[in-house]
Amino acid sequence: MTKTAEHTELREAVSLDRPWVTLVWDDPVNLMSYVAYVFRSYFGVTPKQAERLMLQVHNNGRAVVATGNRESMERHVEAMHGYGLMATLAKADE
Repeated sequence: MTKTAEHTELREAVSLDRPWVTLVWDDPVNLMSYVAYVFRSYFGVTPKQAERLMLQVHNNGRAVVATGNRESMERHVEAMHGYGLMATLAKADE
């Protein structure tokens, strides 16, 4: 095997191990207090953590609310949709 092929395989293996994230996006519909409530009730975070995440959504347009394997993140996205929040999943940044 050549060095280039070995490097490519290693890069692909590292890419496959990269976790997924659940992103919640800002929207003009839901109140900030409701978004914080969802984070507290669904993810079980403290009120302070929920407030921080909600402010990230509000101020930055989105926040990473969970990290893990793809299947778990898909479940979280579906749950957020069930609460009426806009959410997507993506590969975690390197």
